[in-house]
Amino acid sequence: MRLDLLLVRLRFAGSRQLAQDWIMPGHIRRNGQRVVKANQPVAPGDVLTLPMRTHVRVIEILSLPARRGPPAEAQACYRVLDAGAAIAIAGKQTPQMKESAADRIEGKSLT
Repeated sequence: MRLDLLLVRLRFAGSRQLAQDWIMPGHIRRNGQRVVKANQPVAPGDVLTLPMRTHVRVIEILSLPARRGPPAEAQACYRVLDAGAAIAIAGKQTPQMKESAADRIEGKSLT
């Protein structure tokens, strides 16, 4: 399954376009390798590192969802490998920082 479609079906992104905007800068990692193409294949057993607004989420794909279902159905397809710890290298964010694609996906803004 394509990475952009997976992010939508797992409810990390609201649309494929938002997922592609999140993937293209190369901040997402699959099995430790940078991903810059939205059509990167993802399979069960792969580990994704997803930069969120205030933390980095590391998940293991358990199964590929057939559709974008309710949150409980989506969460059954992956296992969180981290505890949502703060990004050690990020430092304090200021309102002057530009909104990232990850922020738009989460529907949050810095201002």
